[in-house]
Amino acid sequence: MTAETTSRDFESSPLSVVLGAKNATALEKAFGYGTVGEFLRHFPRRYVEVGELTPIAELPFDEHVTVVAQVVNISQRQMHSRKGFIFEVTVSDELGDAGQQLKMTFFNGYQARSDLLVGTIAMFSGKVGWYQDHLQLNQPDYAVLDEASQADPRPIPIYPASAKMPNKKIRDLMAHLLEQMTQENLPEFLPQELLDTHHYPIRHQAYANRHSPRELKHAYVARQRFAFEEAFLLQLSLAERNRQIGTQHSVARPRRSGGLADKFDAQLPFILTDDQQQVGREISQDLELNHPMHRLLQGEVGSGKTVVALRAILQVIDAGGQAALLAPTEVLAAQHYASITKMLGALADPGLFNEGEGTGVALLTGSAKTAQRREALLGIASGETGLIVGTHALLGEQVRFAELGLVVIDEQHRFGVEQRDALRAKANDSVPHTLVMTATPIPRTVAMTVFGDLDTSTIKHLPVGRAPISTHIVPMQLSGYRNRLYTRISEEVAKGHQVYVVCPRISDSAGEQGVLLATYEDTSGQSMSVEKMLELLGGLPDFESIRVQGLHSQLDSNDKQGIMDDFAAGDIDVLVSTTVIEVGVDVHNATLMVIMDAERFGISQLHQLRGRVGRGGLPGTCLLSTWLDADHPSVNRLRVIESTLDGFELAEADLAERKEGNILGVQQSGSQSALRELSIIRDRALIEKARDDVRALMAMPAWREKYPVLLATTKNWVDESTREFLNKN
Repeated sequence: MTAETTSRDFESSPLSVVLGAKNATALEKAFGYGTVGEFLRHFPRRYVEVGELTPIAELPFDEHVTVVAQVVNISQRQMHSRKGFIFEVTVSDELGDAGQQLKMTFFNGYQARSDLLVGTIAMFSGKVGWYQDHLQLNQPDYAVLDEASQADPRPIPIYPASAKMPNKKIRDLMAHLLEQMTQENLPEFLPQELLDTHHYPIRHQAYANRHSPRELKHAYVARQRFAFEEAFLLQLSLAERNRQIGTQHSVARPRRSGGLADKFDAQLPFILTDDQQQVGREISQDLELNHPMHRLLQGEVGSGKTVVALRAILQVIDAGGQAALLAPTEVLAAQHYASITKMLGALADPGLFNEGEGTGVALLTGSAKTAQRREALLGIASGETGLIVGTHALLGEQVRFAELGLVVIDEQHRFGVEQRDALRAKANDSVPHTLVMTATPIPRTVAMTVFGDLDTSTIKHLPVGRAPISTHIVPMQLSGYRNRLYTRISEEVAKGHQVYVVCPRISDSAGEQGVLLATYEDTSGQSMSVEKMLELLGGLPDFESIRVQGLHSQLDSNDKQGIMDDFAAGDIDVLVSTTVIEVGVDVHNATLMVIMDAERFGISQLHQLRGRVGRGGLPGTCLLSTWLDADHPSVNRLRVIESTLDGFELAEADLAERKEGNILGVQQSGSQSALRELSIIRDRALIEKARDDVRALMAMPAWREKYPVLLATTKNWVDESTREFLNKN
């Protein structure tokens, strides 16, 4: 590796060139890494240092500790239940009184057996457990201390590791890699003014401090620098993308006085809320521009997003375009179609080839009969149909639009990027405007909102007549609460209302089939199924005259729609269902939502399910049942749902629970563009800082010519799959 080697050459070099073929193969198998740059970004998850050390005599049970100790005894025994061996190490305290000992246990500890010989002094880190009346550390991280490190102990990095690539091996390989790294072959690309302003080290030094810090504060500053680097590069990538979108052509769709949109507003039987009017103005102004709108419409379930979207659709139709509304399920698509045609009234009568004064509205789903499908396709292609509502069927090759001007996507997290892009690609010579509706932003949406990538409109307040929903956790291990749950269902039906009961699965495993449950106690520790709940309710005296029906995804499409129609008509009192009713089912008389084994659902799902009740002016109640103890971690998710109805707040909690993932939307092992250091939650201030810095950079004349390495790094940092992903959103 020569001094003239460029940063890109060094980082893109195969690991085998620097670490040898054997080590490179081991790293590829363990982590999927193939290049120097990928391994360099394998950052420590934490460090241990002498200041954290705890004498063995003072070890607290069930807490994470770090000890320095000398190996005084080793032993090995075979495991009885499976293949492999257990390697046990007894250590003596190097800090406390003589004679204080502690056992360490390693399962298939090949590396530990090689490193931890009698007399070896090492630093051990792990959680204190209990085995055979003695405290022990099970599978602890460790670092052998040589004389130099004992005399001048540095913080020891603890990496994400595997059985065949333990921490000591990673540290050894990383140390060898750092020896090959120079300022010349890993030059800086961030503007020096930024580094000076934020007091960050240059890139070469930051890597050294992150992997081998002299003091812990050096590692912290290096982490900040790399987090800022990721935020800055992503901000710059998004800014460049938005600049390119600004150059894309989209047909302007200005509002036309006296058109369908004005007629629709005039016939509305209610007054739009201030939020709905403000959001409507934002969308309308976007549609008047000749570059594509890309706006997120966030609003609680029942807040009136569909009305706002329909006003935008009519504005586009007035301006000579067509609109497509993409729904995730046939049930929701059919419901959108029914509610939209009802709201439009006479405005849904096409006026192009017929005598009506409005526009054609069609429904296209996968289960549509041939004649219905043919009629829908003809209307879309001819332009007679101004609005087409449908599912994935809209993505088919046979679907051709006369002039697609607006794509409305309901619940975007139900559709992949490619699916959404396929629909937008059906426009002729321009890029259609896009409006995304969601009741609970998914983590990626929240993350992108933090980064400023989406134009966001929010309907914060519920319309008049939309009743609030109260939510309560029901501890099923307490018989009083358990019995009250079923009584509460029957009481709601007795009031003339309807009830949803949602279960996490359709049926039991083969071994559980046919078991008639006399009491709910028989299901303790199990997941309640639709079939089991139907059996249970059918055996309760209070439910003899109550009409109970099951609904799930394995039913025929026509049967599902028939059941939903019966429930909407009031012919079913209690609907026992899976999450097939999560999105879009609108029954105003439904006032109670019971979610069985609620801890098995995500935050977003629970919020969506809860939104199915309280939609007709009657107060709604959601009961979250769980068999878990109150102090179980999963119950915290239920408490979050219980405490708030705010969609963004819940999405933040969902984001934290999911550990953020890769906000770029690509899951690719070793991908250079995967965020290693940046945390959307922890680094909000840093993200704002990076956003301001990018804006200042882009306002600078000829910045691309002044910082060519930065521009090249930005293009290389976003790999091809990520670039496609960003460009499609």
